[in-house]
Amino acid sequence: MAIETNSVVSMQYELKDVLTGEVLDSNLDMEPLSFILGKGHIIPGLESEVAKLAQGDEAVIEVKAADAYGTYDEEAVQTLPKEQFAGVELVQGMTLYGQGENGETVQVTVKSFDDESVDVDFNHPLAGKDLSFSISITEVRQATEDEILTGVVGGVMSGGCGCSSGGGGCHTQESNEDSCCSSSGSCC
Repeated sequence: MAIETNSVVSMQYELKDVLTGEVLDSNLDMEPLSFILGKGHIIPGLESEVAKLAQGDEAVIEVKAADAYGTYDEEAVQTLPKEQFAGVELVQGMTLYGQGENGETVQVTVKSFDDESVDVDFNHPLAGKDLSFSISITEVRQATEDEILTGVVGGVMSGGCGCSSGGGGCHTQESNEDSCCSSSGSCC
């Protein structure tokens, strides 16, 4: 039996890079990730496959880069003047957050820097990677009216991207910093 749109789905997962087998993220031995199916809270390729499952199901789902965080875009690497980073102790590989043209939060990775300029990568850290999710659906229930209205499990909006308990959370370790796993601001 498939999971209906606007259901709250809770799942345990382990995320691996298909090419290398490296574990990129996991919530095993932690609280399940909870999200509302059909709200775009998780990557499209994973959400469409989760919708085919039911409570208690386990599956290994491979998601191509195009249906995950997109293909890697070389043009998304830009060189910026170092003075734009005044007061920041730069480290190659570090993740920085800024504000985009429309007020949205933008995540960049510092690729390299010298005395005059900084090369930053606007691609999501998982862009270009085919992903493998080993998942277990631990609970499925109908979302409440408040949850459907707000799009948040628990029905209460909070700041940030939802990478906390209650809103679900998918984190990746990039230079020892937690960061959301989605370019849209949602997780997974």
